[in-house]
Amino acid sequence: MEWKAAGKSLLLWSAVVGGIGLICILLYQSMEGSMAGMAENFASMGAFSEAFGMNTLSIATLQGYFATEIGTIHALGSSMFAATLATVILSKEEDGHTAEFTFTLPVAREKIIIAKFAAVIASLVLFTIFCAGCYQIGFLALGEKEITGEFLRFIALQLMMNTEIASICFLISAVSKKNRAGIGISIPVILYVYDLMARVVPDLEDVKFISPFSYANATEIFSREQPDRGAFVLGVIVIAALTVFSGRIYAKRDLAS
Repeated sequence: MEWKAAGKSLLLWSAVVGGIGLICILLYQSMEGSMAGMAENFASMGAFSEAFGMNTLSIATLQGYFATEIGTIHALGSSMFAATLATVILSKEEDGHTAEFTFTLPVAREKIIIAKFAAVIASLVLFTIFCAGCYQIGFLALGEKEITGEFLRFIALQLMMNTEIASICFLISAVSKKNRAGIGISIPVILYVYDLMARVVPDLEDVKFISPFSYANATEIFSREQPDRGAFVLGVIVIAALTVFSGRIYAKRDLAS
């Protein structure tokens, strides 16, 4: 049921994010000649350059262009998809008045909760594979045949980041009786803006790890910097703890029919 319900949304988000990324990659060849001058200008824009990593990677190279442009598009698009999907996965049962049917089936409520979260993860995996395929098609069209380790690491960390955001929104869905998609989609936006601020405000540097965007930052990955291990460990803890906590809360709730 969840696959059928989320199928159109998955196809739409995948086509939009992956398609935009593919188009941007294909446009690189037509802009390559003018990129050198632009790269110098962007690299000298102070806080703006630091926030978007243009002081460490040059957009005059395909790798730098992908990290700063397509990396940002994918991070925002994929995290919003994860948020919208996870925020309504549980609350829609009460909001749509289907809880009285779904949770009277001869299946433990915990199993239904696990199946719903598994559907979210499976959708994120398919979304990530589709987008990665679109980007590789773009690279092949430009003559780049090798799949780099940095690209694979970027894709893997983006998937983990989206899983962490999904676990946060899964908790929102578990405690809410109404569709809170608006609140859910604001979560990745807030975390993304916080990550940008933490990169330019010295006082926030030490607590940058709070945002999952800190360990999945494309410019850091493609410039071969070591990801923030504290943020990575925190992400694993958040995913495990919030998923279990959400399940326990929802399993004990009196659901509105």
